[in-house]
Amino acid sequence: MIKELHQKLVSKEITSEELTKQYLKRIKERNSELNSFLSVDEKGALAKARKVDKKIADKKEIGLLEGIPYAVKDNFCIKDGITTAGSKILEKYKAPYDNFVVGQLKKAGAVLLGKTNLDEFAMGTSTENSAFGVVKNPIDTDRVAGGSSGGSAVAVADDQAVWSLGSDTGGSIRCPASFCGIVGIKPTYGRVSRSGLIAMASSYDQIGPFTKSVEDAAIVLDAICQKDPRDNTTVAHNTNFLNNLKPEIEGKKIGVLREFLGDDVDEKVKKIIEEKIKWAKKNGAEVVDIEVPGIKHSLAVYYLMVSSEVSSNMARFDGVKYGTTSESKNILDTYLNSREKGLGAEVKRRIILGTYALSAGYKDAYYKKAQQVRDLIKQNFRKVFEEVDLILTPTMTGPAFKIGEKNSNPLDLYLVDIFTVPVNVAMLPAISIKAGFVEEGSKKLPIGMQLVGPWWQEQSILNTALAFEKN
Repeated sequence: MIKELHQKLVSKEITSEELTKQYLKRIKERNSELNSFLSVDEKGALAKARKVDKKIADKKEIGLLEGIPYAVKDNFCIKDGITTAGSKILEKYKAPYDNFVVGQLKKAGAVLLGKTNLDEFAMGTSTENSAFGVVKNPIDTDRVAGGSSGGSAVAVADDQAVWSLGSDTGGSIRCPASFCGIVGIKPTYGRVSRSGLIAMASSYDQIGPFTKSVEDAAIVLDAICQKDPRDNTTVAHNTNFLNNLKPEIEGKKIGVLREFLGDDVDEKVKKIIEEKIKWAKKNGAEVVDIEVPGIKHSLAVYYLMVSSEVSSNMARFDGVKYGTTSESKNILDTYLNSREKGLGAEVKRRIILGTYALSAGYKDAYYKKAQQVRDLIKQNFRKVFEEVDLILTPTMTGPAFKIGEKNSNPLDLYLVDIFTVPVNVAMLPAISIKAGFVEEGSKKLPIGMQLVGPWWQEQSILNTALAFEKN
């Protein structure tokens, strides 16, 4: 889609201003129902589009993303723009600088439409935890869009943006991509800078794109995968994902985790994944059953470590420098009042869990032990990838669930991430692509398939995903 729009701009079949107006119109028509955008910068978007149009008129060359409208999750800082992270505590916060990735995209001439809704501070699996209302699935508005990057996924799925960016801490890109029937990729930890992304769990967070196709994902990754001196976890790589993109299935050795196709998985989802496995075999792939020892502990490791890092990262939101300030008798009251009024239930829950896990007498038993198990899981994945090129799993256990369906028990929501969380624990790259549909009443709900690769092997993932997509 990006390539086609680029060609239309270059041939003057359409202007960037006209294209941008089309997407702004769509947002106005749909946002009241779906609640995907928290803010829209119409003036800024049109000004950027006109600059691109002038460049084309002056017969200057433009890049693939130049003049193309996109959206970002509202935990990306944008200079002088409101950045809420989906929380009341940052309702009026204006960032003094740009997120590194957004800064690079500004230089590339991409047209930013606005900022999308999310679970508060990216803590959630359904985008029901936003302080500014639930994001609804465009395929069935009674259902969730997935989380925490639900707004970014809906923006693409509902044609409110050509592509978008989200963040993935335990599945927050791949989950909504699966529920909304689009492509979502979580790169290797360190592939994309986190500078200017409001931190949830610093050793887990990673930025990635939502797109309509694997090719578009490759185009966006080429633009955002850059080393950043402000983020010392980023690694320099000369990426050219698009030029090296080609469908690859023959000769690939694909591992299947049979425990990920057990009783917890919807039977209709199992059937779709089994069909994909048969297709891969028929087209020259070798498919083998694999085991990753310790993978069953991933969810426990994840929620223990993430809650601990949440507890630490959230300490800054105290009503003094960040957050709402209310009249208080003393500094302690300022902290307590600000956090009580400004933070939602899920954020408070994770702060409490994390503070307990990091407390004196418990840190070694909980956080340190979880870190040790995380290292073991990484080692076990490394051994598996000595035997296979990729791992294939469902992205989620089922299709998008009804709004409110899992709210009575937080553990039910946590278990939704059972297939995506191990990827973040091991810091691996993974992509979710549409695998098929299941019928629920009168609706056809999309099902996602996840491909997981070794560290830094996004190209292999993209190429195999492209082969499945073409099927």
